[in-house]
Amino acid sequence: MPRSPGFTLVELIVVIAITAIIAAVVAVFIRAPVEGYFDSARRAELTDTADSALRRMARDLRLALPNSVRVNGTAVEFLETRTGGRYRAEGDGGATPADELDFTAADSSFEVLGSLSHAPQVGDLVVIYNLGIAGADAWAGENAASITGVSGSTISIAPKRFPFESPGKRFHVVSGPVSYSCAGVGANNGTGTGTLTRYWGYAPSDPPTSGNSALLADKVSACSFVYEQGATARSGLVSMQLQITAGGESVSLYHEVHVPNVP
Repeated sequence: MPRSPGFTLVELIVVIAITAIIAAVVAVFIRAPVEGYFDSARRAELTDTADSALRRMARDLRLALPNSVRVNGTAVEFLETRTGGRYRAEGDGGATPADELDFTAADSSFEVLGSLSHAPQVGDLVVIYNLGIAGADAWAGENAASITGVSGSTISIAPKRFPFESPGKRFHVVSGPVSYSCAGVGANNGTGTGTLTRYWGYAPSDPPTSGNSALLADKVSACSFVYEQGATARSGLVSMQLQITAGGESVSLYHEVHVPNVP
């Protein structure tokens, strides 16, 4: 009876050995491109995380009340404006008395000239001529009054005598303080276990952690903020540096944003 065709054990071992040799050779050539792909993907993810965080902070900082930015190493805090405009400082000569803002006594309402980009909300603060110094510091409430109502072009406030008139007859409506703070970046020796958190919804006299919070970035290994109040005649400069670390690699981005300092 004829024998069935097939492979001998020796032939099978030879085929397995040759296949293993070919696979090893191919692995040597494709290892570098594969590792390069994963390295590039990781760097792109780290860069995107840092860039998104810096852009979010820059967008918020451009809404900062003039002279309200303050920096403490790994944290930056400011009063965020919702809108702003001009207040009526004198009558218009009409038959109906205009609602002027009185700076000689406590006033409880004033008329807005023109339109506002956003509607003020009850509980927001009206701030006038914030210089960020004693006597004109919105953080201390010296030139700020809480909004109690809005009717047409008239804003009602808690009775307040503002210390200084604005040369441009301008006022700002502040929605509240906002803070960006890095945690865990000093004790981990750059291992990327720190975080960057945004805080909001707290009173100016309270710590940021008493309000709402949202994680903006993790894997933070270093961050720093620097504020130059008089960078130009009309604006200050906030410099931000953020470093994200993962997989033994770090991406560090630097960003600068101008903030208004003319009240």
